Amino acid sequence: MSTEGGTKAVLAALAANVGIAISKFVAFILTGSSSMLSEAIHSVADSTNQLLLLLGGKRAKRAADPTHQFGYARVRYVYAFVVSIVLFLVGGIFSLYEGFHKFTHPEELRDVGIALAVLVIAIGLEAFSFRTAFKESNK
Repeated sequence: MSTEGGTKAVLAALAANVGIAISKFVAFILTGSSSMLSEAIHSVADSTNQLLLLLGGKRAKRAADPTHQFGYARVRYVYAFVVSIVLFLVGGIFSLYEGFHKFTHPEELRDVGIALAVLVIAIGLEAFSFRTAFKESNK
């Protein structure tokens, strides 16, 4: 896959994740559901992931210089590592906290229609992202 195609796939994933995050924040505002808040924060972490991947891709394109005779292409792996740490810390720890809180303070299930609407929106946006990545990987 070309770098250009990789960038298009990451941009599509970023757009999808931002859209999903917005829909989850709206659902949280409408319902007050801490699960939706947790999911919205997870989607923001995913969006941060895409931004870091774009930054890493841009930095990897820099030409070789006296300090880095072989160029900067491998800096992409450093950014991918940082992304994994961010996803684990932000998404994982917050989800564990919310899960424990909900386990100790259960709430009655309500506003299921809003949750289903968010699910349908997320499926549509993820399908768009997947289609873009699939098309770019086959070029």
